[in-house]
Amino acid sequence: MDFMQIVLLALIQGITEFLPISSSAHLILVPVLTGWQDQGLAFDVAVHVGTLLAVVLYFRRELLRMAREWLVSLTGRRLTADAKLAWAVIFATIPAGLAGLLLEDFVAHALRSPVVIALATIGFGLLLWWADATGRRVRSEHHIGWRDVVVIGIAQALALIPGTSRSGITMTAALAMGLTREAAARFSFLLSIPIILAAGGLETLKLVDDPNPVAWDVLVSGAVLSGVSAFFCIHFFLKLLERVGMLPFVIYRLVLGIFLLAVFAF
Repeated sequence: MDFMQIVLLALIQGITEFLPISSSAHLILVPVLTGWQDQGLAFDVAVHVGTLLAVVLYFRRELLRMAREWLVSLTGRRLTADAKLAWAVIFATIPAGLAGLLLEDFVAHALRSPVVIALATIGFGLLLWWADATGRRVRSEHHIGWRDVVVIGIAQALALIPGTSRSGITMTAALAMGLTREAAARFSFLLSIPIILAAGGLETLKLVDDPNPVAWDVLVSGAVLSGVSAFFCIHFFLKLLERVGMLPFVIYRLVLGIFLLAVFAF
């Protein structure tokens, strides 16, 4: 990978990871549209790790409170709102974790195609528009119940399909269940932490055991660039979300999906 490819892919990952437009789809499409060699899953995971560091840094105070109250809840002494939120993140992660373990090879080899991305981009974009338009938007992430956890957790498992967008589908489910836009986004961001951590850890173990040389400088550079861009993306997205809503992202998804179908399906 040359320097320009590293920078472009890392910035794309950092900007799109927390927007409801599918970062994985963009990472797949860039080499397809530019003629570059596919960067591979190792680089994809590296830039995802960069975004993980960004979200942990951005929500560091909330995460510390959640961790402290979660540990206290294990003693049975009290179950605060922060402890409930921590449990919600844990249980909502289980469906996606199981789906990832069972379907990883199938997704990596059978679904990384522009047509699949186009259909998922359009279909789940319309679903996002529906949830944003019809959701009651009255609850914060600290008022998530077990039914919300089940629905959002199952929705997150669908993000294995390229073009779905993990943040997009979890925000869609959260909005449909009555969370505010900001609460849906914040819970989606918190929910990304265990998923990205698990995926990054597994891929790192594979790289360590791989006898072939690993371009660690490329992976580290990509992680740093994606992390910095993701941090600023989270900040401005949360600032603007209540004002602009989801419609701009829905329109972008529809335009992108139609363009991909026109190029690759007809």
